[in-house]
Formats: sequence, C-alpha cells, structure tokens
Amino acid sequence: MHEELNQFARNEVWFLVPRTDEMNIIGLKWVFRSKLDEDGVITRNKARLVAKGYNQEEGINYGETFAPVARLEALRLLLTFACMSGFKLFQIDVKSAFLNGYINEEVYVDQPLGFEDHKHLNHVFKLKKALYGLKQTPRQWYERLSNFLLSHGYERGMVDDDFLRQVHRVCQK
Repeated sequence: MHEELNQFARNEVWFLVPRTDEMNIIGLKWVFRSKLDEDGVITRNKARLVAKGYNQEEGINYGETFAPVARLEALRLLLTFACMSGFKLFQIDVKSAFLNGYINEEVYVDQPLGFEDHKHLNHVFKLKKALYGLKQTPRQWYERLSNFLLSHGYERGMVDDDFLRQVHRVCQK
C-alpha cells in the first residue's frame, strides 16, 4: 500500500485542498491481488488504490470516455511484418500507466482509508492526474501517449484517423 502511495507522490497525482459543500467527492477503495508465477505460487501481493468511478456523472465529472483498443487485424499485420522483416518485438508493462494521464476536469477524491493526514482531516485530494477507476482515465492516458509519440515524429495512421472520426461522431450524438 505504501508503494502505491509512493507512486502517487512520485507522479504528483494529487494535492490536498479544504473540503467544501460544492465539491462532488469520489470515494476510493483498495483492491488487493496476489501475483502468481507459472506454477501457481504466490510471488507478490499487490494493492491498488482505485477511484469509485461508478459514482461519476457524465457532464459533471467527465465529458467523454473512450480508449482505443488495438484491433486483432492490426496485431496480426504487425506480427506478420515483424516476422517477414526479421524485427524483434518487445512488450513492456508500464506499472503506473494511468497515473501519467493529465486530468482536464476538476475531480476530488477522499483521503485513502487508513492513510488520512491527521493535521488536515477535513481536506480532500484534488487530482492533477488520472486515477484507476475514473471514467476518463483511459482517454487521458491515450491522449498523453499519443501526444508524446506525435511530438517525437510519429504519425497517425489512416486507421487511427478513421477510428477517431467514428469516436467523435458517436460522442457528438
């Protein structure tokens, strides 16, 4: 649990602000999971602090939600191309990926149970970055990653443009 909260501090996810009656405050909960090795033996116990995003209201807490997902055809094409060209492909797991997405809306969350600041009990956290569980988190992560890749010379493919046009049309309805 301390490791998870240290990630929040390193990524500057939030900061304490005084609670007001006008704030729509979203609760938090701890989610626990045991990581297993290939033999089914527990290698690590993990704790993740997750926002109770199911309490969010569209138009109040967030504007739109979407996260592009790689199509199976695109993955097959990538693997075929890499195989034919002799490329090595690598997979990475970004441990705290969603904590890198900047949040555009004003979102407030309770202090985590058991980790309250005893000098500021009547304070809540205002988010600067997205949290697991929020409706807009996948969109914010995609936007940050996309902007990074575009700023480093990558270009959007036509499939991406078609996908984004479709998403935009759906969001306009």
